[in-house]
Amino acid sequence: MSLGACRLKKSVKKSVNKSMKRSVLVLVLGLCASLCLISCAYTKTGPPSGLANRVLASQGVTSTFTFGSLEIINGIYDTVPRVSPLSAGNSPGLMVVTPSLNIAAAFDASANAVYAVDTTKETSIGNVHIPGPTSSMVFPTANGTGYAAVPTATVNGLSVLGAVEVMNFSTSTLTAIAVANAQTVISNSGGSQLLVFSNDSDSVTVIAPANAIPPVDFSCYATTANSICTAVPGFDRPVWGIISGNTAYILNCGAECGGPPALGNPNGASVQTLDLSTFAVGTPVPVNGATIGFLNGTQLYVAGNGTPTGPPCASIASAAKTAATYCGTLDIVDTTTMTDPYFNNPSTEIAITDGYHDRIDLNVVGQLFIGSHDCTNIGNVGNPVGEVRGCLSIVHTSDNSVIIPPDNGDVNGLQGFTTRTVEYVAEGGNLRVYDTTQDILLINDFIPEGTIDIVGYVGDVKAIDFF
Repeated sequence: MSLGACRLKKSVKKSVNKSMKRSVLVLVLGLCASLCLISCAYTKTGPPSGLANRVLASQGVTSTFTFGSLEIINGIYDTVPRVSPLSAGNSPGLMVVTPSLNIAAAFDASANAVYAVDTTKETSIGNVHIPGPTSSMVFPTANGTGYAAVPTATVNGLSVLGAVEVMNFSTSTLTAIAVANAQTVISNSGGSQLLVFSNDSDSVTVIAPANAIPPVDFSCYATTANSICTAVPGFDRPVWGIISGNTAYILNCGAECGGPPALGNPNGASVQTLDLSTFAVGTPVPVNGATIGFLNGTQLYVAGNGTPTGPPCASIASAAKTAATYCGTLDIVDTTTMTDPYFNNPSTEIAITDGYHDRIDLNVVGQLFIGSHDCTNIGNVGNPVGEVRGCLSIVHTSDNSVIIPPDNGDVNGLQGFTTRTVEYVAEGGNLRVYDTTQDILLINDFIPEGTIDIVGYVGDVKAIDFF
């Protein structure tokens, strides 16, 4: 072989080696750039906790825990990770979230203050002090404006108490719309209309909040019609409603809330439609009790007692043998025909626990969780000898059978999920996890070990991610 041929081979080999090294270098640099982009993208979009499926639980002070907070829970593993909780005063309880889940707010009963947090950044966006306690708040949009019904609010110039407090966390301002004895507030999907329910009233107050005049709007006391406030009469102690499009299904509490008996319905409890465009009121559909409801397609589930005590459990065929004297009931109203086959029919009535029912949730497997407060507690969950029951009822909507889990205490929060067959229940200050795919007659339905370990009284629970 000639010397020229050897030199040519060496030259080609060097060229190939350089080319391979250059290709490897480009590949490595490209891989690094991709990893950097992925890391940067995660940093920009993920929350600081690094969790993708978060649930908040409000917990208050105890003898060993000196401050309240919103605990962040890993909603996949039902655990409390080692991340800092969110500040929410000393005794946060009632919580609400915006439809887009970007803001969560909690009411601190120890200071009559509402604390709001940005869930994407997991940071506080401020707090406001309202002029009294509230059991009802709503944040209808993502813009940081919320509404709280305060029945004891003092309004200058008026002898009657009550107002809907307007909390704007984007501007840190608090204004009010005076509404006598305002107890509960709900909103339509866009926040353009608020429905306010007042104690001992037979009217529903409809408010257009965008037209309200700060700092205190008195339009609900005007003697003439206006564009801000309209009182719609024709109800029987209305306490709550479900809005679907331009129709509101109003729940009349009736005798349970001190109302008079109605014709053909001694309890006075019923469901009525309210057209939010014309304010036309529909004919009452009698039910056994009505303080909370859930609309699923054309079926409206309505729970309540009907009377201050509820009917005797022994008078309802579906009531299991129980030491409780009184029960609540569940009705199912067909909204296409506005009829209820379960009304005043002991053979078909669906018996649930008693108390004032104000929590309800339908989970992904068709189980309806219904919670109340001030119910009849039977037995002791820590000493389960004989019957144990509290304020929680679980209804299988496939056959309307009812399970009363062996737990005690008020139900303060319910949270189901679309991708997990579990239900979080804040009951008696504990946060339970129910496996809804198992036979829920068994106490082993609590997973894991019955309770998510949170120190302090759990006052509510809300998911802040879509799952």
